[in-house]
Amino acid sequence: MSERKRSKHDNFIIFALVIVAALVLFNQFQLYTITGMTGSTTRTSSGSFFSFSGSSGKDLKNVDVNTIQSTAQAIAAVFPVNDIKTADDAIQMLIPTGTPEYGEAMGVSFDDPVKSLGFMSSTLYRQTDAQIKQDPEKWQRYLNLASEPRGVSCEFCCGVGPIGASKDGRSRCGCQHNPALLGLTEWLLLNTEYSDAEILKEVMKWKTLFFPKNMLDLALKISGGDTKVLENLPGMVGGC
Repeated sequence: MSERKRSKHDNFIIFALVIVAALVLFNQFQLYTITGMTGSTTRTSSGSFFSFSGSSGKDLKNVDVNTIQSTAQAIAAVFPVNDIKTADDAIQMLIPTGTPEYGEAMGVSFDDPVKSLGFMSSTLYRQTDAQIKQDPEKWQRYLNLASEPRGVSCEFCCGVGPIGASKDGRSRCGCQHNPALLGLTEWLLLNTEYSDAEILKEVMKWKTLFFPKNMLDLALKISGGDTKVLENLPGMVGGC
């Protein structure tokens, strides 16, 4: 490789690392306000139980995921988007920080989206995809979420739209983001008592971490906010 090409390559790597580091720091200093509790219970794969607060900010009991036909509709269904007045409101509402209450059991953290993405897209997805097929009821719930246009997909990097899985459950894209979101959906179905709406909300949180600019832009458009301040946010986190 010539010195000129090597220099361009090194500059690209440095730029990418700066973007990732900026997002991680950005996440760590945001406050995610929890305003409600559902009182559900999470079950780990070993069979032990622990409490979790469940969905916050909006009552999801009456959300019918079957009516959702796009990522924008999913955001509007599971978040109180009417409360968004500014870009900061959207950031506070959609970008999570810390470790989710299922995070220790799953082995992920909102504060390390790149590491979590790598784990969720490979190890987690392989394990859960084999396991969930043994449970017909949960497999059908998974298909209803992932093979329909609910937003469980990598649509912003690979153009597959809001549908992440084929009708037989296979990932429609080989990038990291798609199997990560599919694996997350399967794990929550297998190991928690989350409703489909609660699962979809968690997917939207992680999808916002992976595609902050796109997801926040959607939220602001839904609420009628100003999207100009999103111009400096990274479009995507992790490899595609």
